[in-house]
Amino acid sequence: MCGIVGYIGSAKAAPFLIKGLHQLEYRGYDSAGIALTQPETGRIEVFKAKGKVDNLERKLQQAAGEAAAFTVGIGHTRWATHGEPSEQNAHPHLSGSGELALVHNGIIENYQLLKEQLVELGYTFQSETDTEVLVQLIDYFYQKNGKKLKNAVSQALKKTIGAYAIVVMERNNGRHLVAARKASPLVIGIGQDSSEFFIGSDATPLIEHTHKMVYLEDEQIAEIRMGHELEITNLDEIVAEVSVKDVDLDISALSKGGYPHFMLKEIFEQPQCIENCMRGRVVKQADGTYDINLSALHNFKAKLIRARHVIIVACGTSWHAGLIGKQLIEEMCRIRVEVEYASEFRYRNPVIEKDDVVIAISQSGETADTLAAIQLAKQEGALVFGIVNGVGSSIARETETGVYIHVGPEIGVASTKAFTGQVTVLTMLSLALGRALGTVAEDKFQQICAGLVEIPRLMKQVLKQNDAIANLASQFTYAKNFLYLGRGYNYPVALEGALKLKEISYIHAEGYPAAEMKHGPIALVDKEMPIVFIATHHQLYHKIISNMQEVQSRGGRILAVVTEGDTDIQKFAHDLLEVPDIINCLEPLLSVLPMQLLAYHVAVKKGLNVDMPRNLAKSVTVE
Repeated sequence: MCGIVGYIGSAKAAPFLIKGLHQLEYRGYDSAGIALTQPETGRIEVFKAKGKVDNLERKLQQAAGEAAAFTVGIGHTRWATHGEPSEQNAHPHLSGSGELALVHNGIIENYQLLKEQLVELGYTFQSETDTEVLVQLIDYFYQKNGKKLKNAVSQALKKTIGAYAIVVMERNNGRHLVAARKASPLVIGIGQDSSEFFIGSDATPLIEHTHKMVYLEDEQIAEIRMGHELEITNLDEIVAEVSVKDVDLDISALSKGGYPHFMLKEIFEQPQCIENCMRGRVVKQADGTYDINLSALHNFKAKLIRARHVIIVACGTSWHAGLIGKQLIEEMCRIRVEVEYASEFRYRNPVIEKDDVVIAISQSGETADTLAAIQLAKQEGALVFGIVNGVGSSIARETETGVYIHVGPEIGVASTKAFTGQVTVLTMLSLALGRALGTVAEDKFQQICAGLVEIPRLMKQVLKQNDAIANLASQFTYAKNFLYLGRGYNYPVALEGALKLKEISYIHAEGYPAAEMKHGPIALVDKEMPIVFIATHHQLYHKIISNMQEVQSRGGRILAVVTEGDTDIQKFAHDLLEVPDIINCLEPLLSVLPMQLLAYHVAVKKGLNVDMPRNLAKSVTVE
């Protein structure tokens, strides 16, 4: 949530900052701003605008002057937490002295107390934000201790409670930036010969300039000076090792590639993404049989086999993937599994034992609640297993082992390809662990592996219905409410379909197990309410037809996702969308695609910004 960029070098800073903010806009788009400085000028120039980065860019062009040539700068695109979206509340924030500028991602929980203390010291405030309190606090120590910026940042952060990723600039030292983080990601890119440095909330805006990245750890401070080696310390100013990683990221994945929206591009990328996810993991051997190779399983096999209890922690779409994972692990491994919202798990004093395995699922690898759940699990001695997309992310570094889903950057705020990647990894993990435990029959293991290999091809078949779904979507823009119903492995798909629709079309939608409909939701059914049934062929097929009859008799409009060739459901449904026949446990990888496309096209027909839905942002790094 919120995007940070920074630059220090010999090139013009503003173009990098603006382009970087555009690339990070999926993290927040309520307002944006940049601050620029240069040693020769002895001043800080700040430009801010409410709304999208385009507004800031136009404002900067109108004010073009000598500041456009400045070679040091910081920038920010905001997702509001304290104070409404406005220029006044936008970052960067200046200290009262005008000597410091700061951008911040996170929440300072004790900002009100700190603000009261600073007011007593004579400080005044222009905004409603916790961030302005932090820059004033840093300024207090800066003025008190001989204008030593790094020391001032260290002292101020020791007084704060909460999460932060910050970059601080000072007016009279244009070759100097100080950055720090706690529970919110921050990456520093190292240019050639340390002649320039790039800063970002993630690697996205940095990758076209450098592949050498340093990921700050919690409570670390980086002092960045042009022409000098990067220096990192902790809050007590004890020097830490600088660990430089070579990050490989496909720049083309950061563009829309001819699609009107990132979300549609990412939906259509899923066949290739699943191939990438399985590459080198689902292996066809010389005799025609399949094997699954997961290094995480090999390295921690004893602990995983010993586990009699698995806890999956996640949020949002990742939680829905976890519900499918629960069914997979219980079916293949015969191990008891709980799926927990990370935001609740971290606060309810859960029972965690040393032989438990905690699986943390997150697209970004930076989800604040999931990170806190991991730390709790580690304190209790459980093995923590990460399933993430973000290479080098905080969760990837905090977990003892895990699997990357390798689906590439996901820019659309409404997650799509991450969901299918997570389900694919959970399927591979369940199969491999079940085989090691001897709880999955070999013929079933081979059948599911063969089905997995077919999934990319079958996904392409489903995606051919895109135009038909687009035409169908125009009939649903009137709706105020939707009900999504499924059973078994498709119940979490119903939840995910409802979430996608509400996220980007702003239509209220609920997902339910179909059999639970008559325990409340059936009271809502009328001719104005679309009901989506995910009714593929599985062991509960005839029961879900009974649920359809209950809806039909009350006048509900039924849209059904069915297995190819189904003729029985035609009697009850107004509209049908088909998916190829596949073994039951793999159905979510296909049945979710029509749900994604339906949500996308309903939102487009309503004229909404699909990639940047209101009030939402990618990578939830605050509670």
